[in-house]
Amino acid sequence: MEPLVAAIDQGTSSTRFLVFNAKTAELICHHQVEINQSFPKEGWVEEDPREIMQSVYECMERTCEKLCQLNISVSNIKAVGVTNQRETTLVWDKETGEPLYNAIVWLDLRTQSTVERLINKAPGRNKNHLKHKTGLPISTYFSAVKLRWLLDNVDEIQEAMLDGRAMFGTVDSWIIWCLTGGRNGGVHCTDVSNASRTMLFNIHSMDWDPELCRYFDVPMEILPKVRSSSEIYGCMKSGSLAGVPISGCLGDQSAALVGQMCFKEGQAKNTYGTGCFLLRNTGTKPVMSEHGLLTTVAYKMGKDEPACYALEGSVAIAGAVVRWLKDNMGIVQSSSEIEKLAAAAGSSYGCYFVPAFSGLYAPYWEPSARGIICGLTQFTNRNHLAFAALEAVCFQTREILDAMNQDSGVPLTQLQVDGGMTSNRLLMQLQADILCMPVVRPTMSETTALGAAMAAGAAEGVQVWTLSPDQLPHVTSEKYEPQINSDESEFRFGRWKKAVQKAMNWETTESCCNGNDHQQ
Repeated sequence: MEPLVAAIDQGTSSTRFLVFNAKTAELICHHQVEINQSFPKEGWVEEDPREIMQSVYECMERTCEKLCQLNISVSNIKAVGVTNQRETTLVWDKETGEPLYNAIVWLDLRTQSTVERLINKAPGRNKNHLKHKTGLPISTYFSAVKLRWLLDNVDEIQEAMLDGRAMFGTVDSWIIWCLTGGRNGGVHCTDVSNASRTMLFNIHSMDWDPELCRYFDVPMEILPKVRSSSEIYGCMKSGSLAGVPISGCLGDQSAALVGQMCFKEGQAKNTYGTGCFLLRNTGTKPVMSEHGLLTTVAYKMGKDEPACYALEGSVAIAGAVVRWLKDNMGIVQSSSEIEKLAAAAGSSYGCYFVPAFSGLYAPYWEPSARGIICGLTQFTNRNHLAFAALEAVCFQTREILDAMNQDSGVPLTQLQVDGGMTSNRLLMQLQADILCMPVVRPTMSETTALGAAMAAGAAEGVQVWTLSPDQLPHVTSEKYEPQINSDESEFRFGRWKKAVQKAMNWETTESCCNGNDHQQ
């Protein structure tokens, strides 16, 4: 039997465990469990760290059962990689092993007043005040402000801090710590791609930055150790995979870049998940954006390998808009139904939907924006709304692609895509039409998990997966060509930009005296 490598893919809306053949990259089997999100107050988004771990264990055990049913021995799994929703922030007690608060999800807006305060005290009120070190604007999106909120507002965390019991981590750190033993010798680490999303990490020195930690008043002793994305961090302590090394760790968007084999400078991919993330490999040098993109660490494939960087366009709400139409509005009963509704309309008939539920991310970085649906008439029905929601995903992608092309000076000629939403064929065709360029989707769309498996399998001491360019597996894909003329596309995009302007400057903390004021 050829060696297998597994990946834990812990996303915002679900957890998956997938097993791949290390020689062919073929997906052998997998299991998926949905994750509950709670919204305790307006703009707040939380998840239960215990439920996250429970889902990880459940997915691993179910997948191992499925392997046995295929008459494949679990002993063929030589390594496990971890990939995760980035920025989501946890603090736990290293003595009890218990979380001290819910995980604050990347989309959460409770830190908006903190962010405004930090920007106001920055020289020239510049939100890019820390960008030279972090590659990031000061925003509710990143971990440091969430951690600051936890330290300021949760008594249990303050007590644990004073007693030296508190540990901070993003989701990858929590999973690896739990799987390698938790309070009994668990490994407290993260990788460079996840660390680069905290605002506490210097992307040039590739380590935690004492000055940034002072700026956010975060004690460095609670931070995990930063490691490369591909090395043995520790071994599984229990369950069917006890003894198997955990040897890959990548933030989900970095993992998708690796899974799409974008190892060369200039290669890019767009992932359609809860949000939408366009990453372009910029090689071993960090490139600073002039057009609202982030500079992030893409991966570092081994202790002694150089780090590679990427430019990133981040869109907060993509698949989440479908979940909203389903759970909040009852407009669709299942996520797959949106394609049918939108197809029935065939057009949004002048209806535009800007889903700025968490403010606007790239290229605007406008936390005060909120969602808006405009261009409504008596003719508008739920089908048009479904169509407008899918179009919104495509327009947002067009905005970040335009920014990416301006920054790099070398325009992309086609877009490589992946993620759950890419199974929606109407969305893929719309995307090609709105970008006026071909969209290419791999037949196996689980590229995020594949990237984590590749990092794990290629690690020193495991070495069952080779990443040399001539040995990368051939990936089959399908291509969507644009089918409308570019004039119509430009007109619709112009309308979209007008709608975006109307969504801006809605929720500002100064004017917020209406009982649901954000906590200072």
